[in-house]
Amino acid sequence: MACKTQAEQPETGGSAAAGFGTFERPFSAQSYWNSRPTGVELGDFQIPDSTYRPLVGEGPYSTTAFLADENDSPQQVFGIAGKPGLWELDGEQFIPNVTIPRWPSETIPARGSDGHADIVDPIDGVIHSFLNLKKDQEGRWTASMYAWTRLDGRGWGDPSHYYQGARAAAVPPMAGLVRRHEVNDGQPLYRHALAMSLTYNGLSSETGYVFPATSADRTWKENTGGIPEGALLMLPEEFDTNLINDPGLRKIAETLKVYGAYVVDRNHGTPFYIYVENGSKFEFQKPKWDASVTKDLKRIQKALRQVVAVQGWVDGHGKEFDAVENLNLISMRGPWVKTEGSGEARYDTWTQSMVITDDASAGSEFQHRNNRSFSAVDWARMKAGKSYALQFKASEGIQMELKIFGTKGKRMLFNSHWLNNGDSVKFTWPGEHTRTVITVRKTAGDGKEGRARALVYPEEEFVANPLSKMASKLN
Repeated sequence: MACKTQAEQPETGGSAAAGFGTFERPFSAQSYWNSRPTGVELGDFQIPDSTYRPLVGEGPYSTTAFLADENDSPQQVFGIAGKPGLWELDGEQFIPNVTIPRWPSETIPARGSDGHADIVDPIDGVIHSFLNLKKDQEGRWTASMYAWTRLDGRGWGDPSHYYQGARAAAVPPMAGLVRRHEVNDGQPLYRHALAMSLTYNGLSSETGYVFPATSADRTWKENTGGIPEGALLMLPEEFDTNLINDPGLRKIAETLKVYGAYVVDRNHGTPFYIYVENGSKFEFQKPKWDASVTKDLKRIQKALRQVVAVQGWVDGHGKEFDAVENLNLISMRGPWVKTEGSGEARYDTWTQSMVITDDASAGSEFQHRNNRSFSAVDWARMKAGKSYALQFKASEGIQMELKIFGTKGKRMLFNSHWLNNGDSVKFTWPGEHTRTVITVRKTAGDGKEGRARALVYPEEEFVANPLSKMASKLN
C-alpha cells in the first residue's frame, strides 16, 4: 500500500518540525522544492541504461551544507590561478574576490572535480554557493564560480537573477539534497523534492532546460536523450513501493511518488543519481550489499517519467496554491558604457541594482546597448506583440530612459522618456530582433553613491510556467 500524500498525513516530529526558510528546511513553503503537484500527467521517455547502475547516495559530486553563525569570521574567496578573477555568475563578470561575512571553520568542499560547497548564513538569510572551491598553495580559498540565493526564496533562478547556485540548472547544490538530519528522522518519505542528475543518453539534445530551471550544461547539445534539465521526474501512482525491502530505498521511492526529483545536473555514465548530503552515513542494506537493491534501483529507473503537465500544487503546509508567478524580466547587470561625466557604474548582485558613484562637481550618464538586460531565459523571453509594464526604482537624482529600435537599428519604436523613482510606463515588445538602449543618469553630482533598479512584468498574467495549473503539454 503506497504511503499517504502530504495533505493526508500530518507532519509530526523529526525534521518535519523545522520551519521553512531555515538551514534544516531551506526555501519557502511554496518553493517547488517544498511543494507537490496534483493531477500529474507523465511523459513516455524512459531513462536508458548506461555504463553504471543507478545510484542514491553521498559522494564526490554531492555536497555538504555548512551552517554559519554570528561567531564566524569573514572570509575572502578569490579566483583560481590562471583566471582574471572569480566568475560571479549573476553579474556575468570576473571580480577580484568575494567576501563572505561569516565562514564556518569546518567548511570542506566535495572531493569531486566540481568541488561544490554551500555556506548557509541564516543571519543574512543567504546561501553562498561555490564551484571548484579549494585552498591554493598560499592558503587562500579559491573558486572558479560564485552564486547566491535567498534561504527563504524560491530555490530556483528567476528571469532577472537567473543563476543562483553552482549546479548546471542554476540552483545551489544543497537544493533537493537528502540531508543528514532527515535520513533517520522516522518519516516515511522526505518532505521535499529530490535533486537528481542524468547522464548524456538520458538528457535532451533538443531542449537544454525547462521551467523552473534557468540554465543547463553549456554542452547540452551533446546529449542524446529526451529529458531536459529542470524537468520533474516522478514514479507513477501504481508503482508498488512495498516490493522494496530496503527501508532507505523505499523512503526514496515514496518521495518520488509524492514530490518527485528535479534534474539539476549531468553526470558521466550513471542512469540517474539522487544526491545525499555528504556525512549522512546513508547506506543501503548493511552489513553487505543486497542484490535486491540493485534490482529495485533498476525498477525505479524504468518507471520514472517526466512530469509534462499538472492540475495544481500543494505547498509545504498542505495548502493548495496558484503556482503562476509574476517574475521580473529585466536586470541591471550591464555592462554599462559611460557617455557623460566622471562617475563610475557597477552592478551589485546583492541588491540587484546598478550603483553609480561620482564626484561632487557633475552628474554622470551610462548606457546599456546589448539587449542583455532583458531576460535570456528560454521560457521568459520577451514576446512580440505582448504588453509589458516597466517600473523604475532609484535614489534621488537618478533617472532612466528605455528606447526600443527596429531590426535595422535606426527607427525608434518606443521611448519611455526620462523616468524618476516610482515612475512606470507601459510598452509593447515589437519583435524578437529589436535592439534596446537603456540610459541611466545621475543628474546631481553630490559625491554620494546612488542605486537604480528596473522591474518589467507582463501587463497581463504571466503564464510562462509549463508546470502551472492547466498548463499545456510539453513536447
